[in-house]
This record gives sequence, structure tokens and C-alpha cells, in this order.
Amino acid sequence: MNKPIFIATLAMAALIGLPAAAGEGVATPGHASKQALANAYTGKVYSPFAKRNFPERPLWGDSHLHTSLSMDAGLFGNRLPPREAYRFARGEEVVSSTGQAVRLSRPLDWLVIADHSDGMGMVGDIAAGRPQLLSFEQGARWNKGLSAGGDASVKAALDLITTFSQGKVNPDLFALYSPGSKLYKNLWEKVIDDAEAFNDPGRFTAFIGFEWTSLIKGNNMHRVVIMRDGPVRARQVVPFTMTAPQGSPDPRDLWKYLSDYEAKTGGEALAIAHNGNLSNGIMFPLEAQWNGTKLDDTYVTQRDKWEPLYEATQIKGDGETHPFLSPDDEFADYETWAIGNLDVSEAKSNDMLAGEYAREALKRGLAIEAKLGTNPYKFGMIGATDSHTSLATAGEDNFFGKHSGYEPNGGRLSHPFMKNENGSIMGWQMVASGLAAVWAKENTRAAIFDAMQRKEVYGTTGPRMAVRLFGGWNFTKQDLNSRMPAVVGYKKGSPMGSDLRVMPKGAKAPSFMVYALRDPIGANLDRIQIVKGWLDSGGKTHEKVHDVAWSGKRTVGANGKLPAVGNTVDVANANWSNSIGAPELGAVWTDPAFDPKQKAFYYARVIEIPTPRWSTYDAFRFGIKLPKETPTSTQERAYTSPIWYNPKS
Repeated sequence: MNKPIFIATLAMAALIGLPAAAGEGVATPGHASKQALANAYTGKVYSPFAKRNFPERPLWGDSHLHTSLSMDAGLFGNRLPPREAYRFARGEEVVSSTGQAVRLSRPLDWLVIADHSDGMGMVGDIAAGRPQLLSFEQGARWNKGLSAGGDASVKAALDLITTFSQGKVNPDLFALYSPGSKLYKNLWEKVIDDAEAFNDPGRFTAFIGFEWTSLIKGNNMHRVVIMRDGPVRARQVVPFTMTAPQGSPDPRDLWKYLSDYEAKTGGEALAIAHNGNLSNGIMFPLEAQWNGTKLDDTYVTQRDKWEPLYEATQIKGDGETHPFLSPDDEFADYETWAIGNLDVSEAKSNDMLAGEYAREALKRGLAIEAKLGTNPYKFGMIGATDSHTSLATAGEDNFFGKHSGYEPNGGRLSHPFMKNENGSIMGWQMVASGLAAVWAKENTRAAIFDAMQRKEVYGTTGPRMAVRLFGGWNFTKQDLNSRMPAVVGYKKGSPMGSDLRVMPKGAKAPSFMVYALRDPIGANLDRIQIVKGWLDSGGKTHEKVHDVAWSGKRTVGANGKLPAVGNTVDVANANWSNSIGAPELGAVWTDPAFDPKQKAFYYARVIEIPTPRWSTYDAFRFGIKLPKETPTSTQERAYTSPIWYNPKS
């Protein structure tokens, strides 16, 4: 039996507020060796917390939130501007667009309002009946839907999404809300002013950003752009769009915009790829882009430079992996959306899936690197909400929907979110995900941005479990027992998001120190897994999921699988018990099948015990029956950024 060892830095323990305890489902602490204690205490000063130079707690945020300024959000009925979104994120109670009081359980540490750059602010003027816009047939049509409200407003929003996805928005109408117009420039100034007003270094960070909304006939290749800088630099540019003549749907042109921004302003920026499950296979090309352009040195180096992170989970489906791609992974089928592209104008086929999901992209990156010398998919993983309500809610018990038409109401479960001849996405299929955790030294734009750049981040589907992963060549179980393993983690190894150090003489295989503490107001932990991907000598990629720490007295079966942790969910009352699972788990795991000649990556996946899904809370609170296909419970999780191994050249 693999007995998990009690772990956590004192800083993390203080954050979580959990005592070191032994009992059912909880690991018994080991005794630290003299060497482990010596590594934890620097000896520079008496206080073990002084003179430290590494991040000591994760900062929680949402990198992808839409307000009423986004076209689709506004048409769906969102009436909350950026200032309300900031107020909500920092913990204040606000009134939603449907008149409901709402508040987060705990404030966020940081936020990126990423409104769509195309047509930003247009819908507000359409809703207000601005005569210049109503003179266009499309403007008048969407105004009529907005004015009618309810389903008519939702239909107007879906109509706009389809029209935009297919590149059929009237160019003269769009020109009024595009770069080059005075109206657009003034709106961008207001976006910057709002971010600056709410940015409070040390307490709450408000980034300046936007979403570049690339769509290829409905195939989603969106990116969120984040600036490290304040208003002086941000005012020197306007957002990049996908619409010609100023914009482009090609990510190569986005990367040029980012390069030009840095050259012009002296600032810094990065892009985060949207979860790719609605791209119909074009988010992570293996040989050529959607337009037939072959991947070359420019593509791989530029993507590696400008896109350090990927949204592995969010409201439109989980993007880690798919059961078709990972048939041996019993946790692969988590809240997958695999019906088609963004507007469901093209149905999904299995051959598209490899170009959409994070794990397969990480594997493809190894193969591309072997051919072109650079890994374009060497990204860290985060979660985000992509909420279009101005409300960064990611908790199952506080879910305010994808857009304002699906804020809490008794009919949202059974109402189609999207439906046409290619299939349907029902309301119950919306996902409450997700959040991003950043290991930053302080709560400032600079520190958080820098942590994103070095990929020392992880994503969760909503809970705030604390997770750390280090990779090295000589970690031991004793390293966990000091109660401050992060000290030795940084000293002996590499944190999540980085490369393993050069393999030392005499080393046989890398070891990984991973540990997790549950969300202090959330569920216990079921298990920690390490996912390995590698490239063999024949150029073929592989993957394997290893259970490395788990709760209770379970043992791995003859089939190589760990039995399920159990399920305490009380569906009728939307409740659960922490009588199973463990509040903390950890392990030092050594790769048993390591080949020093093979490129590889390793990331951790932390899985909670089952808890009620948001739909179960709806059924309880509204006194309704769940649609028969609806899951009643969910096993929330965290995905760390990988650690990569590269053989000596």
C-alpha cells in the first residue's frame, strides 16, 4: 500500500487552518531527519519565515471574465459594467442583471476583465436605441430582440454569435466599434480607467486586458491578452481584433501585435489560449494551421514566446483530456463538451479531438520540438470562468450561469443552451469551472504576471485547494516531513512550469514531490495523480496516469486501478459529508519507467471526493426534478503546470 505522507508548508497550513491529525483517511506524519530539518531552516536568522525568496501562498483569480461591454454578453442581457465586476470580485455583494443578490464566499486576489475586442460596447448602444445603429438591419434586428427580453434576447444573442462566427456582421456597422474610430478609443480609455481605479497593489490586482476573438467559420481560437503594465503604456495602443481591415483571425498576427506593443511602449504582454474543445481540431495543429500554412520556426518560437498558459478548464467544458484520447484514464470524461464548434455550425468528429485538449497538445509539443527544435505547446495550465455575467462565480453552490439568460431560475436546467440540426447543448451541461492559482511573491500586477510567465500556476474547477509540485533527482520521503517542504523543493528541484535540472551523474530517474491541502471550506481529497507524457525513439507519443497518494486504506487492484473513494452526496438535500477522503495528501514519486533518452512531461492532478453538482443545488433550491441525463455529483479537481524533461543534446 502506498501510504501518503503528511505534507505542507507552514505557510500553507496557516492558510488552510488544518491541524496535523491522524485518523481514517488522514496520513500519519513521519519524523523528519536531521538533514531534512536542516534544509528547511536556512540558519540565516532565527525566524524560518524571514529571508525567504520564493512565493509562499497561491493567489486566486479569474483571467477571463466578460461584462456588458462584450457583444454576446450584452445581448444575453448582461447590464453590469466593469466596475460592478471588480466590486464583486473583491468580495462585495452586488445585484445581478436579473435582480438577484449575489456574493462570493471569499474575495478573489486578482481579476482580468477580458471583454471581446470586436464590437466592444456596441450592444449597449444598440440596447439604448442609438439611431445611427438602428439604421442598419442587423442593429434594428438585435435591438428588437433586446427590447423584447427573455427568450427573444437569447435568440438575438445566438443570432449575433452565428453572424459574427461566420464573418457576416455588416462591416459598416462594425467600423463604428473598431480600432481607428474615436468611439472605440474612448471606450478603451474607460476600460483602462476602471482597471486603474480598482487596482490596489498588495490587496487586489486588476489587470488591463481583452479577448481576441478569432473564429474560423465558428471554430474557436480565442486568446485572452493580459498586459503587465499600467495606463501610461496601455493607452498607447488599442486592442487587437479579428475583423479586417484592422484585425486578423490568424494567431501569427496577434503575436505581431504583442511584439509591436512591447517595442512601442517598453511594456510586457502575454496571451492565454482559450480552451480548445470548441475549435474543432484547429487549436493545436500538428503539421499545418487551419489555412494550410505549414508550422515553421516562426510559428513554434512565437507561440512558445507569447502563449505561456492555457485554459484547461472553464464554463464551456473541461479541456484537460477526452476519453477518446485517454481511454485508460477513468477520470478523463469530466464535463466534456464535444458536440461541435462554438456556434455548432459543424458537428464534432473524433479525428478533431487531438487538436483540442491540453494533454494531447503537450504530447504534440514534444513531437514538434523533435522536428523543429522548439516546443510551441510548452504551456502552464490554469482555470477560468469565461463567465458572461460580470460575475466570477466558479463554485457549484453559487453558480450564476454562462450568461445572464441562465442566471439561477427553475427552468435553466432543461432549457437548451444551444440547439440546431447538429445537436444541442442543454442548460444542465454548463460547467461551473474554473479558477487560476498563481504562486506569486506579492499581490501586484508585476509579481502575478511574472509568475504567469514562468508558468508557476495551476488551475482548478472551482475549489481553492493548495497544490505544489517539484521535480528533481534526489527527493526523498523525508523531504516532506519537515513541515516546510517548499524550502527543500526549491533548493533541490524545479517548481511546476519549469524544466528539470540537468540529470546529474549517477542519477537513475527523476523524483517528484507533490502535496495538496483541501480547500478550507471545501471537500476532502480523494487522490493525487501524476500524469506522464513522453516521446519514444520512433517519434510516437504516449501517456500514463499514476496514482501516487490517496486517502483511506485502499489498495491498487490487479487491474492497476485504485478503487473509488466512495460517495457521501445526499442528493435530496444537496449536501455531502467529509467522512471520507483526506484533508491533505502528498508523496515523493519516482518514475519507474524513465528513459533518459526520451523527452517527457509530468503534471499533477488532484481530485476531491464527490460533492453535489450545481444542478443538484438547483433541484434542491427550486424544488424541481433533475433531467434524467444530469449528473448529481462531481469530483472537482486541480491541474498543475507540467515539469518537462529534455535529454542532453
